[in-house]
Amino acid sequence: MTDSDPLPTTPVCSARGCRAPAIWALRWNNPRLHAPERRKTWLACTEHRQSLGDFLDARGFLREVASMDRSPTLDP
Repeated sequence: MTDSDPLPTTPVCSARGCRAPAIWALRWNNPRLHAPERRKTWLACTEHRQSLGDFLDARGFLREVASMDRSPTLDP
C-alpha cells in the first residue's frame, strides 16, 4: 500500500502480499519487549491463519486466536 492508496474498508490479512479479508485475529506479545497484559494483533485470512499462528507460536509470542467478531482489539 502506498500513500496514494485508499485505506481498505474491510480489514485485510497481515500476511505479506495478501489482500484477502481477515477472518481471524491473532493476539500476541513479545514478553521481552511488552508488559504481560499488552496485546498486539495480526489479522489473518483462512489461508494464512495457520502459517501466521505457527510463526508466532514458534517464538512463544502467540497468546490467543479469535474470530474477528470476537476480537476485543478490533471492536469500534
